[in-house]
Amino acid sequence: MELALYHPAHGYYERAPGVTGRRGDFYTSVSVGSLFGELLAFQFARWFEELRTQNSELKTPQVVEAGAHDGRLASDILRHLQQHEPELSARLEYCILEPSLRRQAWQRETLNEFSPRVRWHDALPTVRPRPQTPDPIPDFTVLFFNELLDAFPVRRLGWDARAGRWFEWGVACRDENFIWTRLPLAENEAAHLLASTFNLQPSTLSSVLPDGFTVEISPAATAWWADAAASLRHGKLLTLDYGLAAEQFLAPERAHGTLRAYHQHHVSGDVLACPGEQDLTAHVNFTALQRAGETAGLATETFCSQAQFLTRIAEKTWQAGARFGEWTPARTRQFQTLTHPEHLGRPFQVLLQTSA
Repeated sequence: MELALYHPAHGYYERAPGVTGRRGDFYTSVSVGSLFGELLAFQFARWFEELRTQNSELKTPQVVEAGAHDGRLASDILRHLQQHEPELSARLEYCILEPSLRRQAWQRETLNEFSPRVRWHDALPTVRPRPQTPDPIPDFTVLFFNELLDAFPVRRLGWDARAGRWFEWGVACRDENFIWTRLPLAENEAAHLLASTFNLQPSTLSSVLPDGFTVEISPAATAWWADAAASLRHGKLLTLDYGLAAEQFLAPERAHGTLRAYHQHHVSGDVLACPGEQDLTAHVNFTALQRAGETAGLATETFCSQAQFLTRIAEKTWQAGARFGEWTPARTRQFQTLTHPEHLGRPFQVLLQTSA
């Protein structure tokens, strides 16, 4: 999965940037229009405003975006702040975490007009690691990412009902094609993975799970969130993504897991076909993320649907007048798509955690 998506020469996300929207393979909140970024920008400004009210010594508010792809979301956020929050815009430091030089080039082209205030980093620790002693002037960071963790590589665990034990789905090659193959999984490793991800012991569901029942586990996504939480000095950690609470992965209708491929707006379970030519995604385990962030010292502020999160922001904009601008028919149509349960409102979940 990691090679198919991120290989520097052949990976799906290293292709031309137009993989989203009507002419791409799937829709995202960003491809709906600029409203998504405008709502986020409005909320970021309110967070910075609230903190500066509490601490007038705040000098450098910082937004850090990971997984910026072609830079459109950053552009929507920065343009809104420039137009409606000029004082904040002049002080704001916008950082993008991007290990790919090719994607950095796309982003630099998109963000050319904002270039003086945007910086790029290839990893979290280079942004601003948490110091060992408190900083007397607490800079405030909003570290966020949209549809990033669902594209982190996963391990697929399956249930062998006859043997009464878990195994791992691996990938093999036959006649120049990739195929699934069952790999043995030590009982102690299965116990650790299930306990840390779903808070389950391997025998808990042994009497009811059908043969071959499959779940995905993404240690990489959980570790990334834990690192992000540990790097946050003062601020908010926010993600919006396809995902579920831990217990929802075990529902009968998900017997084959959530790993899917997208190509030209068609969803497929054949994730091993055409490597590098289709998007691969697996639902994020928000329970695991929440636990990782709290272990790192963050407090969970919100876990809700995207519809609920964006509606709360929209309610504030209706009272803000010129600080957000007019709710035009185009904005209203975008809002309906972003929040409607049959579009993007229900499948996407939002997790927001806060550092003291």
